[in-house]
Amino acid sequence: MARRSDDERVFGRDVPSAAWRPTAEQRATSRLARFLRVAREPSLHALQRHAVADPAWFWGAAADDLGLAWDRRPTTVLDTSGGPEFARWWGGGRFNYASAALGPRAASDPGSVALVWEGEDGEVRQLTNAELLQAVEAAAAMLARQGVGEGDRVGILLPMLVETVVAVLALGWLRAIYTPIFSGYGAPAVASRLADCEASVLITADGFLRRGKPVGLKEVADAALADAPSVRRVIVVRRLGERAGEAPWDPERDRWWDEALDSVADEADASTRGAHTDPETPYMLIYTSGTTGRPKAAVHVHGGFPIKGAQDLAHNFDLGPGDTLFWYTDLGWMMGPWAISGALLLGARLVLYEGAPDYPGPDRMWAIVERHRVSHLGISPTLVRALMAHGEEPVRGHDLGSLRVLGSTGEPWNPEPWWWYFREIGGGRCPIINYSGGTEVSGGILGCNLLTPIKPTSFSGPCIGMAADVVAPDGTPVRGVFGELAIRAPWPGMTRGFWHDRDRYLASYWERLPGVWLHGDWAEIDDDGYWYIHGRSDDTLKVAGKRVGPAEVESAASIHKAVIEAAAIGVPDPVKGEVIVVLCVLRPGVQAGPDLLREIADGVTFSLGKTLRPERVEVVSALPKTRSGKVMRRVARSAWLGLDPGDLSSLENPAIVGEIGRLGAGGARS
Repeated sequence: MARRSDDERVFGRDVPSAAWRPTAEQRATSRLARFLRVAREPSLHALQRHAVADPAWFWGAAADDLGLAWDRRPTTVLDTSGGPEFARWWGGGRFNYASAALGPRAASDPGSVALVWEGEDGEVRQLTNAELLQAVEAAAAMLARQGVGEGDRVGILLPMLVETVVAVLALGWLRAIYTPIFSGYGAPAVASRLADCEASVLITADGFLRRGKPVGLKEVADAALADAPSVRRVIVVRRLGERAGEAPWDPERDRWWDEALDSVADEADASTRGAHTDPETPYMLIYTSGTTGRPKAAVHVHGGFPIKGAQDLAHNFDLGPGDTLFWYTDLGWMMGPWAISGALLLGARLVLYEGAPDYPGPDRMWAIVERHRVSHLGISPTLVRALMAHGEEPVRGHDLGSLRVLGSTGEPWNPEPWWWYFREIGGGRCPIINYSGGTEVSGGILGCNLLTPIKPTSFSGPCIGMAADVVAPDGTPVRGVFGELAIRAPWPGMTRGFWHDRDRYLASYWERLPGVWLHGDWAEIDDDGYWYIHGRSDDTLKVAGKRVGPAEVESAASIHKAVIEAAAIGVPDPVKGEVIVVLCVLRPGVQAGPDLLREIADGVTFSLGKTLRPERVEVVSALPKTRSGKVMRRVARSAWLGLDPGDLSSLENPAIVGEIGRLGAGGARS
């Protein structure tokens, strides 16, 4: 097939398989279109080419386009004298992301709503721009009174609450460093993170609601602190009150958040303000999820993660003043910090939700969109698959007309849920901004945008300004075949390494191809120039010498109408080297049987050929996933083979490991 011209791709002509195309208004008024005009670039392709050739030019122009509130403008943009692995940004500048996210909007529009929170029980709280600034100033004074200062590490073990956002920003204000911890972790996972970063303070809550039932968070925190001796103070948000029962309490160590605030009511003033911050000052240590070894903490700085996240939201998602962002996530996953800093820096309103996405009914997400007039909605493909199982009726009972952009991240799509999200939630008019990157990246490597037609399940290309490529093992670019996703130039959001582990950082991303970041994903660029992710490169299946990404096998299996989702793993075989096992989750009410398993295997064979026919197809009640919705294939493979699955602290459903292990020990052949 002939390659389409860049103009055809940008302006929507002659891409027959595109599901969505930009309107004339979007081509003229979107933030990305305006940026192209200001940058004096004739096309998106020209902008990307200039960005790859001159990252300092691009990121300087992008920062200006975002209108960042510098305390002092930088005199240089990029310094690579220490090598691309340790690039430094914004030399001579001063930038505190919390101050920049709060001050300008409170000064220019104090009465507009900045933050909306909805609890699972229906309680709603709102803070205006002025109220959010006041709350952060007060919390910063309170935390300073509790001994928190510049460089101190503070763990945050909270669900998505108003106080979660206030705590995050107050710590940035003080130039302290926070560690976000998933609110669903057990005590060992919490303890490992607190101990690794030597946190001195933990901010948690008495509990939260999950499917209508109180979850005691303070008990988890107390159990964790037995193995985290560096923590000397615990500050507890009173979320449930009497519903939490009597929370365990150490009067020497523990303080209620509200009572601690009352004690400094008259002390919140400009002395706690975060001005004069070097942009390379760390503000967050966020731990990446994994299946083996101890978790690793990506170090992020004021002039890094917040700027990259805001730039992605502006140029890929078209978020700005007057918009409302709701991304279903937890603070412990990077999309939580990303949404907080990005939405507030861009002047948008942020919606938070505490509870389960289908409680008390399967329409909860759509009710939130309608109630709070959400313009930008972000949910994972996994959640889409779960919600579409309830059918269209819960969706069609709500007015989703406020939506104009849909987002997704976390894993590759398969076609049916992508189309359901596009047609049922977006009404066929909203672009799905598919978005893939990582905790260490501060946002996206690949993404869609509002200038390029969108093909189902694809990425339009690299996120704006990212020097992404698909490469062979020797580093040469490849097209039309699988290759490694690579980045050839530094960007501000790069992690500044792993906390106290420089060698592990270099080994993870830089050592195989010096000067090139290898992200660990298989990717492919098709004849129209669209990009696809085919899963983690260390998950690759190799059957009789033929390599295939697990996502391709899973999509083929999910074509069967009985299958909601699937995971493909490779297991050793003395003849073929490796054979494929497919684990499937079926739609409610569907009964598994030999004929059904054979039909699923036949579907994979039809799509991928006889060589890649699954050796086994098995039905499971669920797939092993992180709380952010990522399918952990390595855990599934280890469980199937009876091997140690490693660290399971990131799993939402660790009990599934035993179920898979029992199937691997003696399930029937398909």
